Amino acid sequence: MAKCGACGPGYATPLDAMKGPREEIVYLPCIYRNTGIQKPDYLATVDVDPKSPHYCQGRKVKSGAGVQISEPVYSSPRCNQVIHRLPMPNLKDELHHSGWNACSSCFGDTTKSRNRLILPCLISSRIYVVDVGTDPRAPRIHKVVEPVELFWKGNVANPHTSHCLGSGDILISCLGDPSGNGKGGFVLLDGETFEVKGNWEKGGKCPPFGYDFWYQPRHNVLMSTEWGAPKVLAYGFNPVDVEKGHYGRRINVWDWSSHTYLQAIDLGEDSVPLEIRFLHNPDAAEGFVGCSLGGTVHRFYKTEKGDWAAEKVIEVPRKKVQGWLLPDMPGLITDILISLDDRFLYFSNWLHGDIRQYDISNTRQPKLVGQVFLGGSIVRDGPVTVVEDKELQCQPEPLVIKGKRVPGGPQMIQLSLDGKRLYVSSSLYSGWDKQFYPDLVKEGSVMLQVDVDTERGGLKVNTDFLVDFGKEPDGPALAHEIRYPGGDSTSDIWI
Repeated sequence: MAKCGACGPGYATPLDAMKGPREEIVYLPCIYRNTGIQKPDYLATVDVDPKSPHYCQGRKVKSGAGVQISEPVYSSPRCNQVIHRLPMPNLKDELHHSGWNACSSCFGDTTKSRNRLILPCLISSRIYVVDVGTDPRAPRIHKVVEPVELFWKGNVANPHTSHCLGSGDILISCLGDPSGNGKGGFVLLDGETFEVKGNWEKGGKCPPFGYDFWYQPRHNVLMSTEWGAPKVLAYGFNPVDVEKGHYGRRINVWDWSSHTYLQAIDLGEDSVPLEIRFLHNPDAAEGFVGCSLGGTVHRFYKTEKGDWAAEKVIEVPRKKVQGWLLPDMPGLITDILISLDDRFLYFSNWLHGDIRQYDISNTRQPKLVGQVFLGGSIVRDGPVTVVEDKELQCQPEPLVIKGKRVPGGPQMIQLSLDGKRLYVSSSLYSGWDKQFYPDLVKEGSVMLQVDVDTERGGLKVNTDFLVDFGKEPDGPALAHEIRYPGGDSTSDIWI
């Protein structure tokens, strides 16, 4: 970005971002809560540069007969690409998602720099501010925002999604109130001091649940989603709680300029909408949201009247099974993202075990162009038998990379700026990991890389890439969201 002259962090447009440099390191929150290991969560810095000595890759060597074969290169005894670990000062925080103090929304502001990573803690309600500007490969804690600040200044708790604003402040969505009840409120952090300034929302009206959000000032709107009541979901999932109304089902529409709650778009019973993404083009008045329990993707859009509506455009059929919690297994769509050119949509089915790629050139009729299985609950030699499947002819094979059978299913996803590499981690949330994938907790999660065909569509697992968090010094860890130092498709917003 030195070539752009007087500019702030990020990129002028999403298409400019696609021309950015290849990722060399990534950050992942790693969790020990619910694993039985009494160690603090930490932020892992992972080397993903193929030219680096820390990177695991194949090399060509000659056999005695002069035949070329491929073998792994081990730069360390465990071939571990984790080059730095920043432990938090407290136990059982449940690090989850992260965001930046500044991103492309501040591109025109030369006083701003993308040098602090914001780490909200889903359970403890702390917020860690991490300095990544001094040494990106060895981050350090800059500030700790204690939960009492959220409780007293905002009457909110369980912070989740963090986005930087063009004003320089940081906006964080929350799941509940200090008592563990659902409440879809927000807090603002000062972009310089990182102190809690108070609530973002005004008017006293809030939705019953909170989770993710995205904003688009050109259309004067912020859209938020709903997971569930923190005290209900904290230690596991009970289907009865859905029937009792303890989980969400709506997209919530906010007026961006006045910060007031305008509208609720009901996506249906048992939907539980999680990640929400506008198209990256800031002129676009539409986007997509993934409904976890419903196994659906809805397109939301601005109507001719000026309000907002949604329509179902993708549905993942449930599978009838034996040997599982319920007789019908949803795909459980847990993460969703859009390529920076707004051409492809990706999402993960954490329970079924597949990642899907859709061509969204026609946003009303997404076309499936890529699919790959990365573990999951319906693998052929697992405890679950599929007795009726509307999509597959047989149960998928388990995934084995570098001799390791991958536990769990694909969860958080992150796309390279050029759209050619999709990084995947396997931990959803420690309480649910423990319930649905106990082997994942025992063995630790992984980070994988999927190669993407950006011309015709298509996904292929890179069998030379594996980051095994089961080999961590303090024991197996649960790695969650993936973030690039220079920004990415789920943290940068153009205004």
